[in-house]
Amino acid sequence: MACFIGFLLFLGYGFDRLYLDAPLPIGSFVALGVGAVSALSSFYAGDKAVLLSTGAVPIERAAEVAPDAGKVKIRQLQNVVDEMSIAAGLPRPKIFVVADPDPNAFATGRDPEHASVAVTQGLLDTLSRDELQGVIAHEMSHVRNLDIRLMTVIAAMVGAAVLIADWTGRGMRGGVGRGRRGRDRDKGGSLALVLLAIWLVAVVLAPLIGQALAMMISRQREYLADASGAELTRNPLALAAALERIEGAAAPTAAVKRGTAHLCIADPLGRAVGLREGFWPDLLASHPPMARRITALREMGFHNQPTT
Repeated sequence: MACFIGFLLFLGYGFDRLYLDAPLPIGSFVALGVGAVSALSSFYAGDKAVLLSTGAVPIERAAEVAPDAGKVKIRQLQNVVDEMSIAAGLPRPKIFVVADPDPNAFATGRDPEHASVAVTQGLLDTLSRDELQGVIAHEMSHVRNLDIRLMTVIAAMVGAAVLIADWTGRGMRGGVGRGRRGRDRDKGGSLALVLLAIWLVAVVLAPLIGQALAMMISRQREYLADASGAELTRNPLALAAALERIEGAAAPTAAVKRGTAHLCIADPLGRAVGLREGFWPDLLASHPPMARRITALREMGFHNQPTT
C-alpha cells in the first residue's frame, strides 16, 4: 500500500514538473484524490461489480434450477460454508454459484459482515466434500484476514494509476507544455532532469508497475490463506488435493475476467507464467506456483501426523 501511494504521488509530481509551474503540488493532490475516489467507490460497490461480471447467481436461485443431484451438491456447499463460518468465528457470507465448468472459487466484499463467497459449478461437480471444505476454508481465511478489502482497494488504485498515466499520455500527445519559469528552472537542475526521465518511464510503464505491485500482494495473501484454511479444517491434505484437481482442469475459467483474476483460488486465465518460478513469474503472476502451494500444504499435513 505504501508503494502504491508513493507511486501515485510520483506520477503527480512529474505532472507538476512537466505541465504546471505552481507552488503547490497540484498534480500530487489530484493523483491522490483520484486514487481515493476510486478506492472508495470500489470499497462500497466493488463486490457487486465483481459478482455481476462473472454472472454469479445467489445459491437459492441456483438451487431452484438445479437437477436433483445438483441440489445435493448445493446443500452440501451450504453446510460446508456454515461449518467454516463457525470455525472462523465469522458471520455466514452470501453464497453465489458461477455457471462455469472450470473448478474455481473466490471471495469478495469490504468486510466480514458484507462478504460473499462464489464457487463455480465445475468446483461443485469436481471436488469431494473434504476438498470442498478446504477450498471454502481458504476463501473464509481471505475474509477473516481482510484480504478481500485489501485486494479491492489495490485493484482500484491500479486503475487510478493507469487512468492518471493515460491522462498524462494524452496531454503529451496533444503538445501540452509547461510555463517558462518551470523550463528555465529545470535547465540548471540535473537531478530534476533525471527525475523527469524516470517519471516519463513510469508513465509509460504505469499499467505494468501497478499490476506487478498488485500481483506481489496477491501471491503473499494466497500463501497466508492456504495456511489459515488448513488451520480452520485441521486437514491441509484435503486442500492440497483440491488444488491438484483444480490445477488439473483442462480449460481456464471463462466467466472470470482479467481484472478480477487475483481474487480466485487459482489463476482463472490459465497463464503459463503462473506455472514457473523466477523473476518474470514473480513479477507478473497473480498466484504462486501451484506446485509450491501443494508442497507446503503436504508438509503441514506430514508434520501434523500423530507419532507412535
